[in-house]
Amino acid sequence: MPKIVSVRSFKPPYEVKQEEATELTRSLFSEKYKDIERLLTVFQNGDIETRHVCMPIEWYAKDHDFEERNDLYIEHAVDYGIQAVLSCLEGSGTLETSVDPSLIDAIFFISSSGLATPSIDARIMNRILFRDDVKRIPIWGLGCAGGAAGLSRAYEYCLAFPKANVLVLSVELCSLTFQKDDYSKSNLVGVSLFSDGVACALVVGDQSPIQANQAVPSIIATTSKLMPESENVMGWDVKNNGLYVVFSKSIPAIITNWLGPFVHTFLNEHGLSKDDITHFVAHPGGKKILTAYEEALGFNENMTEISREILRENGNMSSPTVLYVLEKFMQSEATAGDFGLMAALGPGFCGELLLLKWE
Repeated sequence: MPKIVSVRSFKPPYEVKQEEATELTRSLFSEKYKDIERLLTVFQNGDIETRHVCMPIEWYAKDHDFEERNDLYIEHAVDYGIQAVLSCLEGSGTLETSVDPSLIDAIFFISSSGLATPSIDARIMNRILFRDDVKRIPIWGLGCAGGAAGLSRAYEYCLAFPKANVLVLSVELCSLTFQKDDYSKSNLVGVSLFSDGVACALVVGDQSPIQANQAVPSIIATTSKLMPESENVMGWDVKNNGLYVVFSKSIPAIITNWLGPFVHTFLNEHGLSKDDITHFVAHPGGKKILTAYEEALGFNENMTEISREILRENGNMSSPTVLYVLEKFMQSEATAGDFGLMAALGPGFCGELLLLKWE
């Protein structure tokens, strides 16, 4: 089975404490909401302490048009993406030796927070010495499900081409979409949760010469699911000034009712139950969402401890977040034979699951 042999994340340069984000929001929203202090409790109740963004916090209090936002997205996505790719190819302990870029056969580029044609992967290929026949597969619009979906598509590519070495690069600069004049509660919740992040994973086929020097997760199977008529659960409204967040307050309830049957059916198809899962690699969309995961799947808080740590230190970075969680699991001493479950949910409303086994 294809293996994930390296995962590396990159944190954008500006760290924002949750108190700073609260104060910025108070200054921008207080005239529109008489009960602003009550609404601001969403910042304190989300179990997020710090986040990382691509611009100084003062930038977010000023007006910016779509062109400026998107130009910054392209500039930073390329620069940060290069650093994540090079770090991933070095392996940082999980690879026997570093991997030369010329060995990469395909790149899946995942993002939903900016637009670029040529895509970001093409621009990165002009800065790193990849072969010119690398297959490029940019995927846009999967939001928080994107990181897991990218691994799923890389798995399928490696099944078709067992000698292949595939990069999955996920870049989200959610902070650039912030609309300071959007006084909706979706925007208020979004400001309390979302941040910027970049991560890259290397997936190799069974016949690849690239080897890990420790137990790493093989991808045993994947599945996807779409909830019909659920376009308004999460996503973007695209307007003249950019992307406006759509974020339904019903998401935790949807997860509790919808995710359980989805996961249990998937595991049963492979002769497993939730009790066989040692590592739960969950996208931490928020505190309430992690609690909904636990309720839906019958897991205790120990199973979401790493996801909670990533959320606390980084916020919700959309698609890269689950790769940050996976990176943390791969830095721990997993035992060969352990099963893992990766889960991420995104716009559609949709879900992506991967069954992992450390080998």
